[in-house]
Amino acid sequence: MRIRAAVLRRSPIQRPFGANKPLSIETVELDPPGPNEVLIKIAAAGLCHSDLSVINGDRPRQTPMVLGHECSGVVEEPGPGVTDLKRGDRVVMSFLPTCGHCLSCMDGRAQMCEPGHAANGAGTLLGGERRFHCDDGAEPYHHSGVSAFAEYAVISRRSIVKIEEDISMVDAALFGCAVMTGVGTVVNTCKVKLGETVAVVGLGGVGLSSILGAVASGASRVVAIDLAQDKLDLARELGATDTYLASDPDIVEQVRSSLKGGVDHAIEMAGSVKAFDLAYKITKRGGKTATAGLAAPGSQIVIPPVHLVGEERSIHGSYMGGCVPPRDIPRFMSLYLNGRLPVNRLLSGTGPLDGINEAFDLLDQGKVVRHVITF
Repeated sequence: MRIRAAVLRRSPIQRPFGANKPLSIETVELDPPGPNEVLIKIAAAGLCHSDLSVINGDRPRQTPMVLGHECSGVVEEPGPGVTDLKRGDRVVMSFLPTCGHCLSCMDGRAQMCEPGHAANGAGTLLGGERRFHCDDGAEPYHHSGVSAFAEYAVISRRSIVKIEEDISMVDAALFGCAVMTGVGTVVNTCKVKLGETVAVVGLGGVGLSSILGAVASGASRVVAIDLAQDKLDLARELGATDTYLASDPDIVEQVRSSLKGGVDHAIEMAGSVKAFDLAYKITKRGGKTATAGLAAPGSQIVIPPVHLVGEERSIHGSYMGGCVPPRDIPRFMSLYLNGRLPVNRLLSGTGPLDGINEAFDLLDQGKVVRHVITF
C-alpha cells in the first residue's frame, strides 16, 4: 500500500531542523504484514530525544530510516500466524520486540531480549525484514522495530501490547516510551519503597514520568533537578517536594544538606555525563544511582571505586524501565485511570506529520515535554 512517512535520508543534520528538513515527508510503498507481523494504522506518535539523537548524530543509525518509536494505533490487518489480535483492536507499541524464548526473556528480563536488541541494531523487524520501499529504490530501515512517523506501519506482534483501557490514543502513545521508561525505572530498577527519597536529574518526558512514578510509589521526598525553571515548576505541580536548578554551583551541598546526606535513589534522565555525575554526588551512603539517559556512545564516567565499597553504593542502568511491556503498560494505565499517574500533564501539544521538523526544533530547544504527531 502507498502511505506517507517521514524519512530520515542522512545523519547528522545540523540545526535548525525546520529550515534544514532532516525528515522528508514522502509517499512510500509499505509491504503487507508477513508471518507474526501486524499492519497498524498509527494514531499518535510522540517525539522523543531518542529520535532526536539519531537526527543530530549522537546515536548513529542506518539511513535512510523511518523514525518514531513511541506510539499508539489500531490494528488494520493481522499477518499470518497472528490469532490474538483482530482488526480494530487498540494497541500501544514497545520500542523493543521481545521474543519470549531467549534466556533474558525467560528470566523475566524482557528489556534485555537478545534477538530484539539484534533486530533493533540492524534496523529491521524481529524477523529480519524491512517493509518500506521508496520510489527511488531505497529501502528505509525501521527505528526500534516501530517506525511510527508514518500513516501505517508493519510491526512485529512481539512489539505490540493490546490495550483495553478507555484512554485517548494521544495519552496512550506516551506509555510506549516516556511512561514505561520513567515509571519503570522507579518501580522496577530502583524498587522505591514507601517513605524513601528520590531525586530525578533531567526533566524531559521520561524524567517527569519518573517524578510521577516516585510520587505514586509513596516517596517521602521527591527532588526534581533541571536547567529550565519551567520544567521545575511543572515537576512541582506533579508532586515534587523539592526543586533545584542544575546550574546552581552549590546544588550538591544544598541537596545533601536538605536530605541529610543525600537521597536513597538518584535517577539520571538527561543523557549526559554531567547529569550522571550530579546524580551520583547527591546519592547518600548505601544509596542507588540509576541512569536511563542515553549519553553519546563515546561518553565516559569516572567513579572512585572506594565509594562503591566504603559507602556500599550501587549504580544501575535501566533500559525500557526494566519493563515487561504486556505486564507493565496495563498496570501503569490503570494507575493513570485511577488518577494516580497523571500522564496527560506531560503533553505539550499535538500537530500534523507535515510539521514534524519544526516540532523537533522545539524539543531540541527544551520548549516541549512531549509533542505528539496525530494522524
